[in-house]
This record gives sequence, C-alpha cells and structure tokens, in this order.
Amino acid sequence: MPVDNIFKDDASEEKGERARLASFVGAMAIADLVKTTLGPKGMDKILQSTGRGHEVTVTNDGATILKSLHIDNAAAKVLVDISKVQDDEVGDGTTSVVVLAGELLREAEKLVAAKIHPMTIISGYRMAAECARDALLRKVVDNKADSERFKSDLMKIAKTTLSSKILSQDKEHFAQLAVDAVMRLQGSTNLESIQIIKKPGGSLKDSFLDEGFILDKKIGLGQPKRIENAKILVANTAMDTDKVKIYGARVRVDSMSKVAEIEGAEKGKMREKVQKIIGHGINCFVNRQLIYNFPEELFADAGILAIEHADFDGIERLALVTGGEIASTFDNPESVKLGHCDLIEEIMIGEDKLIHFSGVELGQACTIVLRGASHHVLDEAERSLHDALCVLSQTVNDSRVLLGGGWPEMIMAKEVDELAKKTPGKKSHAIEAFSRALLTIPTIIADNAGLDSAELVAQLRAEHHKEGCTAGIDVISGTVGDMAERGISEAFKVKQAVLLSATEAAEMILRVDEIITCAPRQRENRM
Repeated sequence: MPVDNIFKDDASEEKGERARLASFVGAMAIADLVKTTLGPKGMDKILQSTGRGHEVTVTNDGATILKSLHIDNAAAKVLVDISKVQDDEVGDGTTSVVVLAGELLREAEKLVAAKIHPMTIISGYRMAAECARDALLRKVVDNKADSERFKSDLMKIAKTTLSSKILSQDKEHFAQLAVDAVMRLQGSTNLESIQIIKKPGGSLKDSFLDEGFILDKKIGLGQPKRIENAKILVANTAMDTDKVKIYGARVRVDSMSKVAEIEGAEKGKMREKVQKIIGHGINCFVNRQLIYNFPEELFADAGILAIEHADFDGIERLALVTGGEIASTFDNPESVKLGHCDLIEEIMIGEDKLIHFSGVELGQACTIVLRGASHHVLDEAERSLHDALCVLSQTVNDSRVLLGGGWPEMIMAKEVDELAKKTPGKKSHAIEAFSRALLTIPTIIADNAGLDSAELVAQLRAEHHKEGCTAGIDVISGTVGDMAERGISEAFKVKQAVLLSATEAAEMILRVDEIITCAPRQRENRM
C-alpha cells in the first residue's frame, strides 16, 4: 500500500527533479545578484535595513552584500556560506567564488536535462578542478627570496585588489599603506595589531599610517597631557561610588548628618579602591567603564592619566600592543600585568582630539587613519582596505603569485579543454562544461566594463594558444593586454580558494535530490 505522506501537516518535501531545479534556481539567482559587482568596473549596491533607523550601506563587496540578505532558499544559503568563508580565509574573491559556483550549476542544469547523471557530472567536475589547479601551479611565480621583487609583487596584488573598490582612484596610496602595515607584521597573519580608525572630513587621499596606537578618546580636564615611560593599567571595573547593591533596599535616617555619613562611607570605599590602583606604580589608567568625578579627581591629584569608557575592542587591542592584560581586581599587584609604552600624548586629527601611544611593546603595531567625506564612504573604504590587508598577510605566508585580468581563468580553461578531449564517455561533457564556466569570469569582467565580451574572450583564447602567453583583459583601455607589463597580479591562494570552494559547493548542491522543510517543534503546553 503506497504511503502518501509520512510528515505532519506543517512539514513539506520536494523530490527529484523539482528539488534539483529549486536548488539550481536559488543558487543561480544569488550568483546573478552579485555578478554585476565583479571586476574593476563593477557596480555598487545600496543595502537598506528595514529595522529602526533604516541604516544604509553602499558596497560592492560580495560577502557584505550576501551577509545582509535574508534568504529562504537552502542552496542559496550554501553559496552565502562559501562567500563568508572565502572572506574569512583569504579576504578577496568573495564575488568570484559565488559567480563560479553559480555558473557551474548553470552548466550542470543543461547536462542533467541532457540525461547525464549528477554523479557523472560531479566526477567530471572533480577531474576538471584538479587539472585546473595543476595548470595554475605550473604557472605560479615565487619571488620570496628577492625582497625587492617580492615587495613589488605585494604592491601589484594590493593595487589589483583595490581596483574594484571605492579606493581605486587612490589605489597607489592605499596599496602603499597596506603593504607598509603588513610588512611590519613580520610574517604574522594576526591583523589585530593593525588598527583602523575612521574620521569623517578631508578626502580619502588624506588617510595615513601611524606607527603606534591611537585611542579614540579625549584626555579629561586637569589630567596630564603628556606622559613619558608610561606604565599602563588596562581595566574593566566599576568606578562609580559603590552603591548599596541589595535590590529594593531602603535606608532610613533621622538627620542630614547620617546622610553625610553614608556618603562619606561610600567615598571612603572608592578612595580605598583608587589607592589600590595607584599602588600598582602606574601613571596611566585605562578603564572600559565610566570613571566618575570623584575617582577622576583622585587620579588627577596623584598625577595619573585616567581614560574612561574606552570601547571593548579598543582596550583589548591596547592591552595586546602594550603587552598588558585587562584587570578587574586590584588586591594583588603582582598578579596584574601592566602595559608599557615610551610616550602618551594628545593629538588632533581634523577637528577631533585623540590619545596617541607611541613606542609600544608590540613593535609591529600600527594604526591606519582613514579620512573621507561621509560615514558611508569610510565604512566602504575600511572594508576595501581590510580585504587588501587580508590578501597581503596571506601572500606573505604563501608568496606564490599569478597574473590577473582573467589570465588564470584562460590558463585553466585551456588545460581543462585539453583534458576533455582525452577523456572518454559522458564525463568529457562535464569537463567541457567546467571549462565554459571558467570562461564566464573574464566574460563578466568585460561585460561589467561595457566592453564587447564575446570579441575580447575570442581574442584572448587565440592569444593563449601561443607559448608563454601573458594576455588578459585590460578594462582601462578596453583591449586584450599584457598583464605582466601592466603589473596586474593576484595571489595564488585566492585563486585556489575560489576554484576549490566553488567546485565543492556546486558538488554539494548537485547531490541534492530531495528538500525536506521541517516545521518548528511546538512547545508542549504543560499547564
């Protein structure tokens, strides 16, 4: 006897062809959504939240766009996830990975319609991905041994990464900032010691790199404005007068003198706490929470600079770069690790006063100060610079470099085509499809620049049949150009991550033959 439905009323399922089609359509829709942002001439998107305040974000960063979407399609969520992982892992290629996965599924849809089994397609895609990766490995250049050429490679990679961003007009300036900041890390991939501060005003070109740490706070009245050989205690503790903490407690007094006594007792407790802090032999106290007037006066009398209400990221980073630890109790001075720096002083950036820590213990620490016309411009500039910093820090570790401008995709497509000709059976169709999907990246880059993509990709294909070809799409001149001459380079790690992540995501979605939508579990009514 056939079972019509084994699920409860609120659950549903889609099987076979319907499930596969729903997955393909969702993934391709996500790829089409970010496709127009790809390349140096890609367009931006305005993201407007429907919540309170209707915040607006202007960006062309694939991961930022996809993170902001509320998606209902399961396959589309897989692509959003690979974009996020790409952003966390290497910083760039977030749009490319989604577009390539979408194109692989578009090709797979045609193959499934031609009665080729999904497992055959997956097997072909795996062979093609391996072949494409090997093709890239044969073409990589590694200049790590030659420091001058390696620094030049880093500059080229930074400029290529920034070309598609809001910073493209001043990419030379920002590429230099990013390279200088990353070279200070001395091979570490920990970007925590590079701080980015955004200050509206001026133009993007006014942005600069400062060797030291800048805290976005003012020095209070009556406090020392300059401290040399600073011993810094970084804390997260309440510095208001210790109120009676019992909920709903009331105190009855029969005279004003008793009120003064209670107030005096509270002040005495606070004075004791301040004395314990001063007893650590410090000359600068930075607190996560507010410091009220009375303890602030006590610190000022002792000649100690007290900085209040530093944001949590700020004090964590300050503790890291000065070599201290965040304290919350002060009974045992020997268990508290103090931070140190050569000089603390107040500086002006635009109209704002900030506190500058120079000569910090963590020598590689630095601050990039971004200037710009508005908060929207600064937010997008920060995202762009963060991408460049991520790519550069990864390249310092894995120094293999490729040319850009669609050159890697043409190299991979050519090798994959050769493999398809040698492979017998239906797998060859899947391998050919993989090659066509790779060619869509240079096609989209050309389309987004308003160029004739069919003509340019045909020219590129002809060029790549010559030995040692370095041709790619030059969107500035609108022609096929020599990428080595124009200094357009990309990190091998980014390209490899795009290729493998997109293939794995396409494979995962191809395996789907049923989508089961479960209803949320109902809470039992125990009344």
